[in-house]
Parts: sequence; C-alpha cells; structure tokens
Amino acid sequence: MKEVGSALKEQRNNRFDLTGKTAIVTGAGRGLGQAIAVGFAEAGANVVLVTNRSSAATTLAKIEALGGQARIVQADVADREKLPAIIEETVSAFGGVDILVNNAGIIRRTPAADHAYADWQEVLDVNLNSVFVLCQLAGKRMLEQGSGKIINIASMLSFQGGINVPGYTASKHAVAGLTKALANEWAPKGVQVNAIAPGYMATDNTEALRNDPARSRQILERIPAGRWGTDEDLIGPAIFLASSSSEYMNGHILCVDGGWMNR
Repeated sequence: MKEVGSALKEQRNNRFDLTGKTAIVTGAGRGLGQAIAVGFAEAGANVVLVTNRSSAATTLAKIEALGGQARIVQADVADREKLPAIIEETVSAFGGVDILVNNAGIIRRTPAADHAYADWQEVLDVNLNSVFVLCQLAGKRMLEQGSGKIINIASMLSFQGGINVPGYTASKHAVAGLTKALANEWAPKGVQVNAIAPGYMATDNTEALRNDPARSRQILERIPAGRWGTDEDLIGPAIFLASSSSEYMNGHILCVDGGWMNR
C-alpha cells in the first residue's frame, strides 16, 4: 500500500513538474515576473530572464540558490528589432523554447483628453506589440515541435475601462483578444495559449493607487479577499498554465484577483 501511495503522489507532482523545460519570462527583474521566474525554477525549468529597465541579478541569484539554471538577456521589448535575439539566445543556451511568459508591461496615468501620443505609443509597443512578436517568434518553434505553452499577462482592465489609463486599457483588452485568436489557430497543433489577469497587486504599477488613501480604500472594499495581491499569488497559476495539467485549456483568461470580478 505504501508503494502505491508513493506512486500516486509522484504522479500528482509530475503533473506540475517543469523539469527539462525551458521558459522565457519578460520583465523578470522584479515583481510578478521575478516571482514567476523563480517559481518555474522551483518546478525544475531552465529560465531565461528578459529585462531592460531593472537588473535581473537578484532573480538570477534566487534561482541559482535553488540549484536552478538561468540566463539573463538584456533587451528592450519595445524595440522590435531586438526580439529575435531573445529567442536565439534562449535556443543557444538551452536548446529550445517550451514556455513563454509575456509579462513585461508599463502604465501611463493621464486623463484621456491630455494623454500624450508618445505615452500611448510607448505603452502599446511594450504591452501589446512585443507580445505579438514574441508569441510569433516562439510560436513558430513550438508549432514545429508540436508542443508549447504561452502565457500572456492580461489585467482586470482586459475587462473594464479604468480611469486615466486609456493606453494601458486598450493594450490589455488587445492582449486578451490576441490570446484567444492565437489559441484558435494553435490549439489543434499542440500549443496552448492562455493568459493570467492579475487583480490589484502590490506592484510598482499600482503604487500611485495604494498611496491614495481614498482610492485604496475603495479598491479594498470591493475585493472579497480584503487585501492587495502579492507576487506569490501568481506562482501557482503560472505553473499550472505552464505544465501538463493545463493541456485542455486554450484561450482562457484566468483571473487571479481575490474575487474582484465577482463584485
């Protein structure tokens, strides 16, 4: 009986095992990207840490402390010409690409009537255009091998309009739509494309909201869990979508929001 029980436990664990897989995580220098990257390493994956605005040295150190393998690739994802090198360096370092997490993102807060076009364009370049190009580049390799997992980071503003963030809202609506469009084409070929929509997380992007007592109170009053989300809250959902446990999930936008969307 002990041997049977042990075998069942091992089988359950293997469903979330990423050993031998290679993952690319953009925006891996801090916050949600760092947490996902370290979580993947804990699950056994080799991880390519793509960063531009912040150093990924801390993320690398965390992974190496676990005995994991990681490589830093410095790249501005807003620069389309730099994106092929991310895939090339990943293949050179680890032999292939099995998982892509498009996490890098920025936000610009200005009333729509005064929203600078330069801000609009920068947000779309980082939050949407880079997502499409990286999906396309990694997707071609995944389609050739007949397997792969792509996880795009969406938002509550993939469903709602927000205030003073027209570019961010437009980009995150588009990320949700792109996720569904790619899933429709690639699911029959063994590539799962899904997205995670984080709720109100304690990150740099929400610092202004958290520092506004009235707005912060309004947000917390709507969240059934009664708290802001943390980096750690995304690790389990990301591993699930990256693992064999999500083989039949395609084009899904997974809300990790403390219940925000229920209200």
